[in-house]
Amino acid sequence: MTVWHIILLASIAVLGLKLVGYLVPPSLIEKPTPARVTNLLTVALLAGLIAVQTIGAGQGIAIDARLPALGVAAVLFALRVPFILVLIAAAATAALLRML
Repeated sequence: MTVWHIILLASIAVLGLKLVGYLVPPSLIEKPTPARVTNLLTVALLAGLIAVQTIGAGQGIAIDARLPALGVAAVLFALRVPFILVLIAAAATAALLRML
């Protein structure tokens, strides 16, 4: 089995899971507990992805220019700066630190 076979099978599985999601009755999702879980699950998955992509390096941890850039982005988001400016500031921070 090649990597492409695995990717194809995983894609089919994800599509099937998505289609099964349409079979869930709306009355189940509108209850308070499942609604809260689905809202918080999205935030938790995004936070995990950001953490892995920021400090992960293969099997270890790498503290480099990405971490201060993430900090700058977090502060600017807290100040409600427009998204494009947050991206530019975070990229500039990472670029300047890598240049040094």
